[in-house]
Amino acid sequence: MKAGDLWNLPEDCTFRQFFNPEAKPWDWLPQISKSLSCFDFPATNLDVPVGLTINGDVFIASNVSLPPYGVIEGPAYIGSGSELRPGVYIRGNVIVGRDCVLGNSSEYKNCLLLDGVQTPHYNYVGDSILGNKAHLGAGAILSNLRLDQGEVVVKTAHGSMRSGLRKLGGLLGDAAEVGCNTVLQPGTILGPRSAVFPGIAFGGYLGAGKLAAAIHEVRVMERPG
Repeated sequence: MKAGDLWNLPEDCTFRQFFNPEAKPWDWLPQISKSLSCFDFPATNLDVPVGLTINGDVFIASNVSLPPYGVIEGPAYIGSGSELRPGVYIRGNVIVGRDCVLGNSSEYKNCLLLDGVQTPHYNYVGDSILGNKAHLGAGAILSNLRLDQGEVVVKTAHGSMRSGLRKLGGLLGDAAEVGCNTVLQPGTILGPRSAVFPGIAFGGYLGAGKLAAAIHEVRVMERPG
């Protein structure tokens, strides 16, 4: 499995050179901090709301919608047209593409959100990558640490692989959907256009265009449309 199987990196992505589509998907995670460390953060003249705290190296495009309160810890990059809602908490090593929504009372840490990602309400996104137009329902959590705090083993269509990472959340392909109040177990991979039903705990690998539903047990079927 390679990153290009999950994500179509936008041509105008500022950090495109750091994210090789031939690499393993989880190998993109360490590249987030590396790319931000190489970025020349420009001085900005934003009108920052009084209740919004910004610390460290942070780039925010001029047309980003800022909330009346929240916390942004650098390094972080927030792309054009994105919206930050009240109570947002960005904990560093975060790259946000164009036209994304970072929701109220939601937390982000060491993650890459490509263009058009929607995470509107009460979400946790840690050590994760969300593809173009991926969507998290209200209360969806991307768990990033095993109970035994050991190395995360990733399941793929071709078997299990060691990630080499102690913290690894969700790897969501382009246009993947996660239902309300669903928890993705550490290292879960959702293929492009796949979807997970609300209110379940799902882990492992879900192929492109597949739907994971819960009726007494998790079962996988084709996603309509």
